[in-house]
Amino acid sequence: MARPIIAIVGRPNVGKSTVFNRIIGDKLAIVEDKPGVTRDRLYGRGEWLDTEFSVIDTGGIEIDGEDQIMKSVRVQAELAIEEADVIVFMVDAKAGITPADSEVAEMLFRAKKPVIVAVNKVDNLKRMDDIYEFYSLGFGDVVGISGSHGTGIGDLLDEVIKHFPDTSEEEYGEDVIKVALIGRPNVGKSSLVNAILGEERVIVSNVAGTTRDAIDTPFEKDGQKYVIIDTAGMRKRGKVYETTEKYSVMRAMKAIERADVVLVVIDGEEGIIEQDKHVAGYAHEAGKAAIFVVNKWDIVEKDDKTMHQFTQKIRDHFLFMTYAPVVFLSAKTKQRLHKLFPVVTNVAEQHAARVATHVLNDVVSDAVAINPPPTDKGKRLRINYATQVAVKPPTIIFFVNDPELMHFSYQRYLENKIRGAFGFEGTPLRMFTRRKSDDE
Repeated sequence: MARPIIAIVGRPNVGKSTVFNRIIGDKLAIVEDKPGVTRDRLYGRGEWLDTEFSVIDTGGIEIDGEDQIMKSVRVQAELAIEEADVIVFMVDAKAGITPADSEVAEMLFRAKKPVIVAVNKVDNLKRMDDIYEFYSLGFGDVVGISGSHGTGIGDLLDEVIKHFPDTSEEEYGEDVIKVALIGRPNVGKSSLVNAILGEERVIVSNVAGTTRDAIDTPFEKDGQKYVIIDTAGMRKRGKVYETTEKYSVMRAMKAIERADVVLVVIDGEEGIIEQDKHVAGYAHEAGKAAIFVVNKWDIVEKDDKTMHQFTQKIRDHFLFMTYAPVVFLSAKTKQRLHKLFPVVTNVAEQHAARVATHVLNDVVSDAVAINPPPTDKGKRLRINYATQVAVKPPTIIFFVNDPELMHFSYQRYLENKIRGAFGFEGTPLRMFTRRKSDDE
């Protein structure tokens, strides 16, 4: 299911990023736990009272030209209005209400979305009296917090989740494969949807940003039911959107969460850029099956080595997604389009595949016999057994004598052996290590 989205909005220097890190429980901006993953501190995940949600940090937006601060706050408010289910409007208790705060408030008020005013820098009880003037902004819900100390964050989230929309599952059955198309603007996502469906289902233009909304389109092919989720492109609303193209990743978030298979569409003519890595990284971290779709292949000058060379570029740039197959096609001419959906169906099956525990342990035992774990300070990792505990994505737990002894490189070796035995093409594998208790 698509998680509800919280956007943290406010003028610069009110502590948005600090509160963002508090909510997601991780200093995302400086964390790097997977080789090759390009992280963007724009979004993260949080959980409160058993409710999961996504968080957007609108801090750090770069705007060129005069009156940079006012342009920045306008962009932040625009992004929040478009993307969020609930908006956390950050203000500064020490500074009081500023003209920039009032401008953001006016925009958010017109948006008619739930807004919680978070008065930051309430670092002691004396500061609590400073929050009352912020009721004059007109939103009703005002919470005093301290991002630096972490106080009041729970009270803030209590108020936020009250306003989350109903996230009841859509009417699609278990036999339906939900496919999301993601990618930066103008890579041909809408053209690909049209080619798949054989009709002009969505408006297509060679101007980036002409897809207005996410569109669900159910269809059937070779007896298999699918739903295409076409993510909205950048919405043209003045120059603010032309200067914030990288934030198209936000529009892919909900579609990715709802999907079984994510098509990461890349412009074959232009090649790979950094934004492609941001978009693909979210699909990976969401645990979704994925396929790289290289579009516009009809206009690429090529020889018998071009496809192999482009595939290698994808492998080099997306080190964290070596499991994802690559399909080359042209949405415009429908060249090689017939190759796409057999791959979609296969990776959806792999994403939902389950391996019996005894068969999995046979493979793990053989892997350990061939290449025993290295010793660490005289101690050697001992794997007692492994078991798959979940699908979508396949999730495996290794019960061991000491989890600290499971080195990343050895876990990667085990993953390669498991993939070699069972496939799991197109899907990430989640692998965890737990200490085996005496009664197990």
